[in-house]
Amino acid sequence: MNAIRGVAVVAAATALAAPAAVPPPAAAHAAAAATAHAGAAPGAAPAPGGFAWSVKPAGAKGQSRRDFFVYSVSPGQRVRDKVVVTNMSTRKLTFRVYATDAFNTADGSFALLTADRTASDIGTWITVAGNPARTVAPGRSAELPFTLTVPPGATPGDHSGGVIAAVTEQTTGSQGQRVNVDRRIAARVYARVDGALTSSLRVESLKVAHQRPVFGGGDVNVTYRIRNTGNVRLAATARAGVSGPFGTGLGSPATRQVPELLPGSVYTFTDRVRGVYPAGPLTATLRLTPAGAADGSPSAPRPTVRTAGWWATPWAPAAAIVLAAVLAVYLVRRRRRARP
Repeated sequence: MNAIRGVAVVAAATALAAPAAVPPPAAAHAAAAATAHAGAAPGAAPAPGGFAWSVKPAGAKGQSRRDFFVYSVSPGQRVRDKVVVTNMSTRKLTFRVYATDAFNTADGSFALLTADRTASDIGTWITVAGNPARTVAPGRSAELPFTLTVPPGATPGDHSGGVIAAVTEQTTGSQGQRVNVDRRIAARVYARVDGALTSSLRVESLKVAHQRPVFGGGDVNVTYRIRNTGNVRLAATARAGVSGPFGTGLGSPATRQVPELLPGSVYTFTDRVRGVYPAGPLTATLRLTPAGAADGSPSAPRPTVRTAGWWATPWAPAAAIVLAAVLAVYLVRRRRRARP
């Protein structure tokens, strides 16, 4: 489906905390120690006094090798599936199981809406059967059926979210106040709705900042903003370089892998091209090459190229020329004075 194969997240968050990011750990389980600050962590062994659980797609025998839920659906279609919540702690835990929408954070991480934010997309399509609060004994698993109902007017393309198992506990804050801490682990859900699919990335802005030492080359910071203007998930490779007069390459180009962008998401990155000599008219070039879209998507769009130009005065050569000219004038005058 894509190169990001993570399925789980642990979040310790207050009601006003930032949304929990879902990094791509290799395992589908994680441990949550008792903390009262916002954050996310990859899977780990439970700390003393802590607790851990996993959330995975169910298979014929309870758990399958699926990393996340992936569906190709049509408007109005209904899909039934199961999620398995496993309590890997030494005490029983009560989970609140529900679905919500996904989005991208500013640094490109996959994230899910916090509990105090209302889902408006795929999170509203999923209904978990039975009581949303489930108590699971230590070392045991609960297999929970759910139904994904695609609205008749669902827009074509990718819709992303997650099925969450959350544990809420009260703890004491730094000033003695009682704080609700919401710890969450989620299995990702990807649904592609049939219809016209569009793969499109756009570079919305490109800015440069050149460090200009008097002698030698300086670094150029290239800041660019990328938006997914299509309706399918896309990753890309970005290459930033700098050229001088006659297209001569300067410095060491910077290349990065742009994380997967959900439809409508925006990333802003800054890359550094090192060792750029000030050679007068300079041009920064950003080449954005989209990776192949997920299975069944249209062909990836062609690479996008955007440039930005500026003037960088070569002070060292200019100073050398001025000094040479002054010296030449001085020598000529001296010779004239030395003549009888």
